[in-house]
Amino acid sequence: MIGSAFLIQPASAQTALPARDALTAAQAGRLLLIDIRTPSEWTDTGVAPGAVRLDAASSGFEVRLAGLRLDHPGKRIALIDRTGGLAAGVQQKLAQRGWRDLVIVRGGMLGPEGWLAQKLPIGR
Repeated sequence: MIGSAFLIQPASAQTALPARDALTAAQAGRLLLIDIRTPSEWTDTGVAPGAVRLDAASSGFEVRLAGLRLDHPGKRIALIDRTGGLAAGVQQKLAQRGWRDLVIVRGGMLGPEGWLAQKLPIGR
């Protein structure tokens, strides 16, 4: 399980993408948006349009993420969570394992700079 093993640490500016930029890149097909929250969080707030739902606490998370990466060559992967802390931890842990070019969505879904604060569209 990936989710519970991470400390909340801020992401650097180079690895955090503003929510509006993530939406634009995803809509243009340049970015694969992965929502790493829990199913109950997806239900509570909805998800970003086109986001792949992949609970970071689920077994096989990293293997499934690697499969998505293989299925979408050339696309940057952006992780979105509740407020940015979990995504930053996952990003750092995977970087230590050789993953490159992972970004997080600044503020996640509920943070002050996040998806909902920017009034971006959501789906169910």
